[in-house]
Amino acid sequence: MPDTEIKQSCENASEILRQKREALMSEFISEPNLSVMKKNTRLLDDYFRDSFEKSMVGPRMGISKNPYVIIALGGYGRQEQCIHSDVDILFLFKKEIPERAEALIREIIFPLWDIGMDIGHATRSLKECVGLAGKDFEVLMSVLDARFICGMSPLYSELMGQLRQKIIFRRSNKITDWLVRSNRERHRAFGDSACLLEPNLKEGRGGLRDYHTMLWLAKIRFGLEKPRDLEYQGYLSHAEYRSMGQALAFIRKTRNGLHILTCRKYDQLHFEHQLRLAGMFGYPADGNQQGVEKFLTDLHGHMNVIRQNHLMFLHELGKTHKWFDFKKPPKKQPRSEGLAVKKEALTFTSPEAILENPLLLLRIFEESARLKMPLKAEARRLIRDFSDLAGTEFRALRESRKIFERILALRAPDEFSPLSEMLNTGFLVRFIPEMTGVVNRTEYDTYHVYPVDRHLVRTVRAVRQFGTTDDMSGDRLCGDLYREIRDRTILLWAALLHDIGKGRDSEDHSRAGAEMALTALGQRKYGAGYADTVSFLVREHLLLIRTATRRDIDEAETVLSCARKVQTPERLRMLYLLSVADLIATGPKAWSEWTAILLRDLFLRVMKVMAQGDPVSQDAVSLTQKKTDALLAGGDWLPAETDLPGLFNVMSPRYLLSTPVSEMQTHIRLHAGLKGAPFVWQIEQDTAANTRKVTVCGQNVPGSFSKVAGVLALNRVHILDAQVHTWRNNIALSIFRVTPPPDLIFENERWERAERELRSALAGELDIACEMAERIAGDAACPVPDLPPRVNVDNLSSGFFTIIEIFTRDLPGLLFRLSDALFRCRLDIRSAQIATTASQVVDVFYVRDFDGRKVDSPDRIRQIRAAIDAVLREVCHADARDRCSPEEAVV
Repeated sequence: MPDTEIKQSCENASEILRQKREALMSEFISEPNLSVMKKNTRLLDDYFRDSFEKSMVGPRMGISKNPYVIIALGGYGRQEQCIHSDVDILFLFKKEIPERAEALIREIIFPLWDIGMDIGHATRSLKECVGLAGKDFEVLMSVLDARFICGMSPLYSELMGQLRQKIIFRRSNKITDWLVRSNRERHRAFGDSACLLEPNLKEGRGGLRDYHTMLWLAKIRFGLEKPRDLEYQGYLSHAEYRSMGQALAFIRKTRNGLHILTCRKYDQLHFEHQLRLAGMFGYPADGNQQGVEKFLTDLHGHMNVIRQNHLMFLHELGKTHKWFDFKKPPKKQPRSEGLAVKKEALTFTSPEAILENPLLLLRIFEESARLKMPLKAEARRLIRDFSDLAGTEFRALRESRKIFERILALRAPDEFSPLSEMLNTGFLVRFIPEMTGVVNRTEYDTYHVYPVDRHLVRTVRAVRQFGTTDDMSGDRLCGDLYREIRDRTILLWAALLHDIGKGRDSEDHSRAGAEMALTALGQRKYGAGYADTVSFLVREHLLLIRTATRRDIDEAETVLSCARKVQTPERLRMLYLLSVADLIATGPKAWSEWTAILLRDLFLRVMKVMAQGDPVSQDAVSLTQKKTDALLAGGDWLPAETDLPGLFNVMSPRYLLSTPVSEMQTHIRLHAGLKGAPFVWQIEQDTAANTRKVTVCGQNVPGSFSKVAGVLALNRVHILDAQVHTWRNNIALSIFRVTPPPDLIFENERWERAERELRSALAGELDIACEMAERIAGDAACPVPDLPPRVNVDNLSSGFFTIIEIFTRDLPGLLFRLSDALFRCRLDIRSAQIATTASQVVDVFYVRDFDGRKVDSPDRIRQIRAAIDAVLREVCHADARDRCSPEEAVV
């Protein structure tokens, strides 16, 4: 039979299928619900059955002599067929595969390909199928979900019977071990979707594949036929099965929505899709929480339900006889009466034991970490059932407070983390009700990798690791400071509570959290001094990092202000360690070598002020004289014919006070090499921080700062911070801390090109704006949440400068455009701090007008705002342009 005739026989059925699937997708968009999966499955079933009945090839294959059957596999077999998922189908023959089978495939499958569907089909004999399933357990898992569609049903029954008799019954332990092992490998590859901000809805931990693994284990170990058997046979309680059903429904709905948005199979929930899905599902904004954040909070909560049930199920059913021996008595025993070890898991001896001693609800977590032993499923259920015992009186007990302090300080592997287990069972929120608002709460940015509750637990872990082999700070200083702290529980409490204010509808989560911390510690009968210190750490946990990244710490006022606010060295040590732990726990984009250097530098300066007193009151003349004497002593570094006394007379007092002698030597050498040139520069490598220091010495030409920033942007070099010093002989020193160029092999060539371009720009021969439009305008930025920009003008924090803070998206060439706009407003930039948090950049400029005065006129501030506003509107996304209206806050 010609191929065209075979194809024509089913094209009407496939066209009907296409139209019905399009109608199904439209129905989902207008009213998202899970019926789409069953309806999609039924549409496919109808197509295959109709094709089987009307087949022109099938009747000629002798079905009575060589029976065959069409079987659904995988998600299609489970009747969970997502809109754009692969359709897995098996053509199974009783005997050898006949020659006409290929024509049958073309007749049935080709029309589906023609309408754009992804079909994964296999054609096998019964013997081949059973043999392959025995060798390849991936194949076995797909066949475990098999469902009869059409054909000779006895052949389907024979296949399932042979799988049970020849493979599952004989090799269940081997299959179980493989399933557990492959499960771990999958989690390592795809991560913990219950915590990650861009989760994989299918393969990640807490995704749909974890649920499938539970079903496969139940079928292999105990022959369970249907998901409901998990409850009927007692492997899940009624409440657990119900909550898992709700979680599955939400994740499946999200996955189908993602498929429809992307028009293809797509399981990674990236940022660019989260906002659209939240809108599709009707999530409104509520107070200080965006609709998309509420959607993500619900999603992570549901994925965590799957994750916890999966982990519990693996421990209960995923171990084979090779892993433990029931006859041997447990080697480890709990120290507390009322707790017992059963099958290498910790549990309560009885429910009555909890009623007699409610403190067991806390002790079991401490013992689990000490013994490095998981909680038994029965224990988890009892903790949930009896959590009401952890009320106000329970929290006020001195013994409960002491147990929890030991839990905070207890180091244990991640899988036995007592705080994580308390969070997973819901007991942590019961014990600390103030944490209720942050459970699974997600922030819509790429900076915070974990939901708030997980972030708090990870912050405590980071604090505990200071000074150990697991210390992630990479700095011995943190371990030394941690050992110096007199009462570490204060720091641990602050680490656990520092972000709880995010659960309130408040503009300032730090202040809200400080009030909540006072309440929480007051209920536990802590002293006023203890509670005040924890509250202070919570309120000021962002002080050091914001100061280090957004303020000029060479200004004495900046350091002195921090010292006055912190007050004591002990508080400063704890605040520094809390800042480091917070950044480590936030994610890799928050904690970097450069951030560590800035934070450490500020800490040491503030500590020095506390030890020596107010630097403003010290004899600045004496300090300047010491530096002058050191430079006048001369040496090999001093260029010939250099008039040092004359240079000292033109250097600004701020420069003399803040610049180390070694750097002043470098600057004097650069000045000597100027010799009438528009500028000279020097590039220094800092291998420890993987940064470069670019020092530019040249004539004080208006707008030179923006030109240097523009040339660096053209060469894809990102500025981390910048300082500008102007000498009274019309010389400007601009010092930039930058990232290295992208291609380190050709780094020298890149710097040479940048030098040529800067000469052209200063000479007016290079239009940086036009060149930037051609060279880097096409650079694709990573998808990030689109946040509204904000401008803050501060005339109080510095006695000499107006500070302009600009919060917006980080885009190529942004610093050049902003600094150029400030120059056009007749502002002189004296320093710039650039703090990038993945989804947002904070550019902070210390400026004065061309007459050397601060900008405090309301009209001038409005003019500056308008200029910045124009730049920000230009760089915002086109679809967000109408809502990108910066808000001005004048301090």
